[in-house]
Amino acid sequence: MSMASSKNLRKVVNKVLFLNQYTPSWRHIRNHNYTNVYMKWKSDSYFDSIESIHKSIQLKPIIALKNRITASPDGCIPVSDVSKKGLQLEIPIKVARFLRLYPSVFEEFTGPKYNLPWFRLTPEAAILHDEEQAVYRDFKADLQKRLRKLILMSVENKLPLKIIKGMLWYLGLPEDYLDGNVDGCFKVVEMGDGLKGLSVVQTEKTLSVIQKNALRTGVYNGGQMESISFPLFPSKGLRLRSKILDWLDGFQKLPYVSPYEGCSDLCPGSDLFEKRVVGLLHELLSLFVEHSAERKKLLCLRKYLGLPQKVHKVFERHPCVFYLSLRNNTCTAILKEAYCDKMAIEAHPLATVRRKYIDLVMESKVILKNRRLQNHSFCSGEGDLKVEDTHSASQCL
Repeated sequence: MSMASSKNLRKVVNKVLFLNQYTPSWRHIRNHNYTNVYMKWKSDSYFDSIESIHKSIQLKPIIALKNRITASPDGCIPVSDVSKKGLQLEIPIKVARFLRLYPSVFEEFTGPKYNLPWFRLTPEAAILHDEEQAVYRDFKADLQKRLRKLILMSVENKLPLKIIKGMLWYLGLPEDYLDGNVDGCFKVVEMGDGLKGLSVVQTEKTLSVIQKNALRTGVYNGGQMESISFPLFPSKGLRLRSKILDWLDGFQKLPYVSPYEGCSDLCPGSDLFEKRVVGLLHELLSLFVEHSAERKKLLCLRKYLGLPQKVHKVFERHPCVFYLSLRNNTCTAILKEAYCDKMAIEAHPLATVRRKYIDLVMESKVILKNRRLQNHSFCSGEGDLKVEDTHSASQCL
């Protein structure tokens, strides 16, 4: 070996020794290879039957129309005010027809001008509206904390306003929250390309739900890169092959990386990176009202939360943590722990009011059915009367 080659070799060795001196103890763990396992989807009637989850999609445009009515000084509006806003309100049919589908919420009457149909809230809906406003007022700090946590999970601790606007329904914040003056803990910032966003500063360590529960049970000491297992809730009849069970056991033993901590050192193709993604999705769904969301709605967060391109596969690979429901011609991701261990995750302040709204909306089916029966009886009575009158007339002749 030449002298020049020997000198170059010594430089390489010294550089490696220098890097190893400052290498974190978990660097070799983070390079844990990605294991490609396939999980067969299995339906679960329990999660498919939770009305508060699956009726939430139907409830959203109803609440949006309710807000348009309550925003009017008179507490009522002509149908012309909203007839051309169906796309904005996410209403798939004509707005007037949609309003008439829910007589338990919206009361129709003839307006003072031009005999146009007007709509106001029923007394029951008005009471629920007052309850909803009370939640916004009494739990303002809790709701803002949920938004703050969502922003803290982002890569740069800031999110575009348009992304946050799309998450307001899931977070349980009023739809006009961003129209007024946001709280002092948030800062409006420029994000480039003409985008404005909200930013927050992390002043103290933020613990996830997983970490809080682990601290409470004594399996977590509060340090970094400790191993915390995800609570698993396998659906009835779910059978996993031994190879997958072995992988899952190793996956659970990997260090838990909080979604509120940086992940730039994690290898995107590793199981450890996937464990952080699972933890982030777990924390994200725990912030939502129904602890669930349409999977496609979460894709807009992918870029800003540092999620992988095929983040949808994470839900599929962990059926004991998440459940994917295919009701309503969409795919809804549900956090199982929120419904299998109700002490583990705090209920959202708005959850009770949302369920009351759903119960009220479902009463519309009974009202419409009774109306159809009454109309049918009335029409049948008219028909009998005509037959009798004809018979009497023939006798007189």
